[in-house]
Amino acid sequence: MTSSRVTLALLGLAMLSCGSKGSAPVPDTTTKTTPADKVYTFESTPYWADEFNSGAKPDTSKWGYDIGGDGWGNHELEYYTNASNADISNGNLNINLRKEKFGNNNYTSARLFSKGTTGNFTYGRFEVRAKLPAGKGTWPAIWMLPTDYVYGGWPKSGEIDIMEHVGYDPTNIHITVHTDAYNHTIGTQKSAEMKVPTALTDFHVYRVDWTPTAITGYIDDTLVFTFKNEGTGSAAWPFDKRFHLMLNLAYGGDWGGAQGVDDSVLPATMQVDYVRVYRVNNL
Repeated sequence: MTSSRVTLALLGLAMLSCGSKGSAPVPDTTTKTTPADKVYTFESTPYWADEFNSGAKPDTSKWGYDIGGDGWGNHELEYYTNASNADISNGNLNINLRKEKFGNNNYTSARLFSKGTTGNFTYGRFEVRAKLPAGKGTWPAIWMLPTDYVYGGWPKSGEIDIMEHVGYDPTNIHITVHTDAYNHTIGTQKSAEMKVPTALTDFHVYRVDWTPTAITGYIDDTLVFTFKNEGTGSAAWPFDKRFHLMLNLAYGGDWGGAQGVDDSVLPATMQVDYVRVYRVNNL
């Protein structure tokens, strides 16, 4: 995630928990030509979605859980459980962060990933309507990770952050991509942010449109972020392989806890009204 959210150690865990062992990096044989400009359109009906309108727990045919409490390479404080910290009520998915002892951790939360053959995507429109938690130390995110890590470990195979937020900066929403050529470890990260004064009190729609030529990010249909395919190969554009969705609520960590944590805000919840994925019409 933004800043030091994902390290090689984290991605090793993520690949195992998502049911993919990854594969050995392959040489970059991408043709080094800038893609031609093209206007892409998207289907009007989602082909993969969860409206969270039924059941008491997330649909296990659509969602799996990353589990553990080793800091996730980022010094986070929570232990991610399975469905114990995720439930459905009033048409919303609730990801619940609690102050409670679990092993060596003093907090629990949940980190969900889209699973199965239908939960891995190459290109599309990804739309999530969500309301974010309040409080210093909270670190909610809606993001995407590579399924197969064809180009190697993070950041070589890429990462897409559809929405990222830290509680000590309550009105700022961040949209980011990470690649081998563009990431914070070498000072080249590609990111944008937008002030959303009601992010903690109202639902907002966070969206990314991913096509062969660009990744664009929107908040409530306002364009916030554009990252174009330069045509220089996978170091800059690893976004031609499968990715899956991630929903999680972290606590503390290198970014979320940069100004400390405030246990008085707990329990805290990120609510998700829906997740919808639309195909590109004209690939």
